[in-house]
Amino acid sequence: MMSTVKMPTPPIVYTIAGSDSGGGAGIQADLHAIHSMNCHGCSAITCLTAQSSVGVSGVHAPDPSFLKQQLDTIYDDLPPRAIKIGMLGTRELTEVVGNFLKQVKSRSNDKVWVVLDPVMISTSGSKLLEDDAIEAMIENIFPLADIITPNKFEAEALLKRELKTPGDVENGARDLLMLGCKAVLLKGGHTLIESKASSSEEEVPAEIQATLKYSQDYLLTAEEPPAEEDERLCDGCRGVWLRTPRWDSENTHGTGCTLSSAIAAAVALGENERKTAESPKGSLSSIQIIDACCLAKAYVSSGIQRGVQLGKGPGPVAQTGFPSTYQNFPCIAMDPASDFQDFRPMHSFQRSPESKDGVPILGRILPIVDTIEWVERLSKTPGVTDIQLRIKDETDPDRIADRAQKCEEMCREHGVRLWINDHWRAAVKAGCFGVHVGQEDLVQCMKAGGLEELKKANIALGISTHSYGELAAALAVKPTYISLGPVFATSSKKVQFDPQGLDTVARWRKLIPPEIPFVTIGGIGGVDAAMANREAGA
Repeated sequence: MMSTVKMPTPPIVYTIAGSDSGGGAGIQADLHAIHSMNCHGCSAITCLTAQSSVGVSGVHAPDPSFLKQQLDTIYDDLPPRAIKIGMLGTRELTEVVGNFLKQVKSRSNDKVWVVLDPVMISTSGSKLLEDDAIEAMIENIFPLADIITPNKFEAEALLKRELKTPGDVENGARDLLMLGCKAVLLKGGHTLIESKASSSEEEVPAEIQATLKYSQDYLLTAEEPPAEEDERLCDGCRGVWLRTPRWDSENTHGTGCTLSSAIAAAVALGENERKTAESPKGSLSSIQIIDACCLAKAYVSSGIQRGVQLGKGPGPVAQTGFPSTYQNFPCIAMDPASDFQDFRPMHSFQRSPESKDGVPILGRILPIVDTIEWVERLSKTPGVTDIQLRIKDETDPDRIADRAQKCEEMCREHGVRLWINDHWRAAVKAGCFGVHVGQEDLVQCMKAGGLEELKKANIALGISTHSYGELAAALAVKPTYISLGPVFATSSKKVQFDPQGLDTVARWRKLIPPEIPFVTIGGIGGVDAAMANREAGA
């Protein structure tokens, strides 16, 4: 008898939702998405629908006691890391789910994430949630939900007002938080113009025009804001717009179900990695709500791009795989109505060893040093084209600027490009080639108008990333290069993220547009390690 292959145990994700007999939405779409996101799905069916791609012809709600039996049965044997809730149907079924969630919260020693998609009306206009069930959902489910994912029309129904502008969306998310949930992702699959009487583009304000080009979801969390020096662009408490291209497709059936299930699967992966992995991977162990929303949006965007019509009506969103394409991965838009301009471009040595268009080539290695002596030594070393100066032993701005100036003069003498870590003002003053910032320093630089000064001085910009949310933030700024770390365990710098590993390096390369150089950092202590990173895509 042949031995079996030992595989890692996937986290379990529940879907508590209605059945779509057409197979495009509901628990059918949920289970596809959960599996595609590398989790195991269990289902408890709230309602049965007679449904096709054309519409819903009937809804049947089973006895609430049978829903309870489904939930109790799977919970006793297959406890979840996350629970996605979709169509609830009636007040009685909603109360059963609320009581079950309370039971899970009281019995589980570990965090169990709850994602609520407040399904009310089908795309074809059929009512899927009774009026008295809406109040029951707010009362029983919202306080236990880690995130709710209403679309524009569901949010308007909950708020009892229209959302016509990006400002309305932001205020609406704040008001939805007041109903008791911990986070809101107000989806942008529907454009703001759809609720207007006229569809003439000439009559649409400029701030709304952006919604026609992009699909933009707004995430807001109820988390306490971090200390000012620890702020990141991807912090949900500040409110973030997640942007992907708006694909020209009618095949979008099941997008809401798929998105919420992918969010549930992503947070389950993160929780599972933190709790069970012997050597956690940083990109997984760092998954929180913002990261899960980025992954889920990428998953759905890819599915819309690849959707096909199956029947007479709109086809279902395609169920693809764990996000792996830069065309679908979102960026965090600073302003929903505008774009950043690109920073000074460079080619990666991996992609273009020789410059054919006058654009400089980022060196094969980017040594990071902290002293003038090391800069002087490396600037004279054959093959070194770029050096990064990381000043951590000085806080006086004048001394920092003086050190940057001396190092810049050395590098310029030998034709080497100098990058300054974090201290962008010193880099501008010294006329350095580039600046590298971490996520927290990126926020401080933006607040001080530093990005505009860097662009005005034609200074290149590199940005560190450690998580999917940070990658989305970096992509929005359109930097010269993006880095990932730590790839391996390192003692040279204190970091709060687990080592990423080479699998993450390969995935990051696929999520970053090929024209943007990709740099890896952390624990790369020899030629073999460097070559392994390069083969993975750095």
